Amino acid sequence: MKLIGLMLVLTVVQSVIMLIPDWNGMQGSAEADEIDLLLDVMIVLSSFVFAIVVVMLGYCIYKYRAKPGDESDGKPIHGNTRLEIAWTLIPTVIVLFAAAYSWVILDDIEAEASEQMEVNVTAQQFKWTFEYPETGVVSDEFHVVAGTQLELHLSALEVLHSFWVPEWRIKRDLVPIADGNPTDVDNVVRVTPDVEGEYALICTEYCGWGHATMRASVTVESQEEFDAWMAEQEAMMQETSGEAAAEESASGTEDESAVEG
Repeated sequence: MKLIGLMLVLTVVQSVIMLIPDWNGMQGSAEADEIDLLLDVMIVLSSFVFAIVVVMLGYCIYKYRAKPGDESDGKPIHGNTRLEIAWTLIPTVIVLFAAAYSWVILDDIEAEASEQMEVNVTAQQFKWTFEYPETGVVSDEFHVVAGTQLELHLSALEVLHSFWVPEWRIKRDLVPIADGNPTDVDNVVRVTPDVEGEYALICTEYCGWGHATMRASVTVESQEEFDAWMAEQEAMMQETSGEAAAEESASGTEDESAVEG
């Protein structure tokens, strides 16, 4: 009972110390709170396991230490069935609890909302591209509406990349499709940014010499600001399309003149 009490005290002390730092920083999404809580639970569980190991190690070193001048061989022992069952059962229960709790959190944060914004996110060495299917706008900047769930379809062109906005907590690898054949890799991520501001999208999978520079600007803004940005992007696309059509028409006229000549 004394050993168990010491384990619990050590668990509490370690947990308090380890939970003081703000490990993940600012919360910028609706899912961040649950993910941070999951981390806190894992810290407490890890502290408990560490306390068991440290206390039992210290007890065994003290209890079974060799007396001064004792150079005899240790007594042959066969084992302890109850102890073996205990150190198999306790870790199994802890791991199963952690797995079940993680499953509940994952199922909760991946639930689909009634209203979503779909965005196709493409990663390549060393650049991010964002396509908004509803309008056809393609941009190097990532603009989203605060409070609206995002359904992100992630894809990579050549090597592995990883999508991570630290304040959102969500992280997912982008796996390239080999030879154009689809894979069974889940490439859909759902997250709901709920704090307006400027953020950074970071690639956290080493993808080549330019890996450190593979970042993109993320803007979480109001619906009005997003609509204004989207209208500006659509106008730019139309202008570019008009210029391309004019150049093509001029090129065709020059070709006809050359043929007539």
